[in-house]
Amino acid sequence: MRLLDEDEAINPALSVVNLVDVFLVLIAALLISIAQNPINPFLDDDVMVIKNPGQADMEMIIKKGEKIETYKSTGDIGSGEGVKAGVAYRMPDGSIVYVPDDETPAASGAAAPQN
Repeated sequence: MRLLDEDEAINPALSVVNLVDVFLVLIAALLISIAQNPINPFLDDDVMVIKNPGQADMEMIIKKGEKIETYKSTGDIGSGEGVKAGVAYRMPDGSIVYVPDDETPAASGAAAPQN
């Protein structure tokens, strides 16, 4: 133990080298965490992240290629005009099946030809 104390007294840069090693480990850990982030800008995958789902402050982050879009909820319920286009059914395995109506909106509103 006596030699170690004498070496540090002679060369104080040894403690600085140890600090550099600690910082290198921290930087490596940060780089790994950035690489595993789902909205990493360097990945080619398309990703959608939903923050606070179902709450008034819900936020959606959508990444398609290199483009990242953010949508924030205002908490208001959407409204508008439209017609029923079909019915969606959730199957026991979790998939969703959409069945369009037999009548299309254009066909139901079109006038019949007169003779």
